[in-house]
Order: sequence, then C-alpha cells, then structure tokens
Amino acid sequence: MGEVVKRAYKYRFYPALEQAEQLNRTFGCVRKVYNLALEARTRAWAVDRQRSTYVQSSAWLTEWKRTEELAFLNEVSSVPLQQALRHLQAGFAAFWDKRSRYPRFKSKRKSRASAEYTRSAFRWRHGQLTLAKMDTPLDIVWSRPLPEGTQPTTVTVSRDAAGRWFVSLLVEDSAVAALPPVGAAVGMDAGITSLLTLSTGEKITNPRHERADRRKLAKAQRNLSRKAKDSANRAKARLAVARIHARIADRRRDHLHKLSTRLVRENQTVVIEDLSVRNMLRNHSLARAISDAAWTHLRNMIEYKAAWYGRTVIAIDQWHPSTKTCSACGRINTAMTLGVRIWTCPGCDAVHDRDVNAARNILAAGLAER
Repeated sequence: MGEVVKRAYKYRFYPALEQAEQLNRTFGCVRKVYNLALEARTRAWAVDRQRSTYVQSSAWLTEWKRTEELAFLNEVSSVPLQQALRHLQAGFAAFWDKRSRYPRFKSKRKSRASAEYTRSAFRWRHGQLTLAKMDTPLDIVWSRPLPEGTQPTTVTVSRDAAGRWFVSLLVEDSAVAALPPVGAAVGMDAGITSLLTLSTGEKITNPRHERADRRKLAKAQRNLSRKAKDSANRAKARLAVARIHARIADRRRDHLHKLSTRLVRENQTVVIEDLSVRNMLRNHSLARAISDAAWTHLRNMIEYKAAWYGRTVIAIDQWHPSTKTCSACGRINTAMTLGVRIWTCPGCDAVHDRDVNAARNILAAGLAER
C-alpha cells in the first residue's frame, strides 16, 4: 500500500438562509473566543509571567459559556470554538520558536471568516455533508469528485469578502504518483516585465492582472468612498469592490497554477532565488507590481508540486551576483544599473540579455550546490 497523505479539496457552495445565518453566527463566535483567549493569555503573561496552555484556555471557554454575557456561545457548535483555541496555541508555538510574530487579534472586517469542524461535528453520508446544528446538507457544487473511497476528516467553511461561500474537505489519500524522470533542469529569474525568465531563453510575460482591472477597481473604490458610513448603499459598494479584487485574485491564481504545473512537469530540477519579498515590498515604487506578480505564491506552488511529483527544487542565496556575472566566462562586473537590459562582457565580449544571463547563472549555482 502506498504512502497516505492529507489533501484538501475546496468547493463552492450555496447555503440556505438558515444555514448562512448559523454559519455567520459561528464565524462571529469563533472570532470572539479567539480574541478572548488571546487577551487572557496575554494578561496572564504580563501580570503573572505564566505561559498559558490550550488546556487552560479550554477551561476558560467553559467558564465563559456559563456567564450571562457570553451565553450566546452555546448557540453554535463547540467544535469550531475549540479549534480556534488550537489555532491560537499553534500561533503561540510559532512565536516561541521565532517562526512568526506575536498572535494578533482578529478583526470583524479584515480577518478571514472561517470555521473548522472535525469529525464529531459533521455528518458525511452518500456524498452529502451536514454540519452540526444544521438539519439539511450543504448545497455543494462538486466541480471535481473526491478520491474514491475517501471520507473527510476535517471540514473548513469560509466566506470571502465578495460574499462567496467555500468548503474545504481534508481527506486522507494515497500519495500522488511521481512523474517519470526527465533530464531537464531550469533556472528561473523572477521579474516584473517578464514574470519569469528561464535559463532556456524563454520569457514568460507577466499578465499584470491587477493593472488590467485597475480602472474598474478605481471607479468602484471612488464610488465606495462617497457612501455614508454603515449605510446599505455602502455595503453594496463594498461588495462591488470585493468582487473585483476576487476576480483579480482568481485569475492570478489560475495562471500561477498552470505555470507551476508546467515547470514541474517539464523539468527534473528547478532552481530559484531565495528572494526576501517582504523586504522588496518596502520599495514603494515597485511594491504594487511586485505584489501583483505574486512571486511567493508561485514559489510555494512549485515547491509543493515538486514534492508531489518527485522533482527537486533548489533555492540559491538571494545575494548571489547572478545579474552581474557573465555566464560565459564567469567575470563579475562591479556595477550594473536596473536600466541596463543588454550588456557586453568586457572579458570575453559575450553579449547578454540581462534576465536570460541571470537565469543561466542561477541554474549553474543551483546545480553546483547539489
């Protein structure tokens, strides 16, 4: 029997009015419990210098439910509330290990509206999913089937800013079969004009999804700014802005998925630069274009798909002088401005396209590290 892995399958669904009300209530309670626990754990450390645990926060939840002020927490399933406490515990663990910053409070307007249900809080029968506190199954659009013979172990329900509902089913499935080995290896230089330049000389154009809808987005945002605060018209205008953002994100994600799958299928080894995108975003002249390119998302997709299909991803140091080094003779130039796109090596007179040369150097540096 092959290795078993956990994979999530995300689908859109259309809740009935009662289901939507119950889920919205659950989202609010999850956010409330998370914030209460974060506040209590922060206070315990500030006052008593004691690290609180998940077990202690779970006991606090029981006490909160008994109070008149927080009695509404009993109206929703207890499982998503417990899962919120587990997520907070994971956030603290990451902070203590110096893998992330201190957990932050969840905002009603900015935080993701979601709730996680484990096996005890949902019923899966004959391909239909019914959540706790609900009498009817969710109306899910099965855009693709679940793997045969699998059943969900965890269900996550979410609602995005555009008002769309999604359900993510986590199942245990056999590992994805590795692709047949190929001899090709490729180096990639990330850019803005060209999303990627490959060591083969190919340049992949940056679709610039955000710029394509920038005029429509700006018009919707101006319309939103004119609406009275907390009015029904403002809620409609906010939804219009969110739908444009969702369209941009969906198109970007679709393009990155297709591109990453192609790169992993065609190459046994993929070499990339270990870019610090967060620091690069501090350049206010390029931050918008860098965000639209979504280099981090592309890298994540390439890495997990390579792990699925038996490929290798190598990340070289971001300070490697890939742009300034001649890929023909190895000479390193002392300086090169961003405006120089084609240059001639003083040592060997080789003429280089800036990005293609960088991609070839990235490939050579990655293969040297193997």
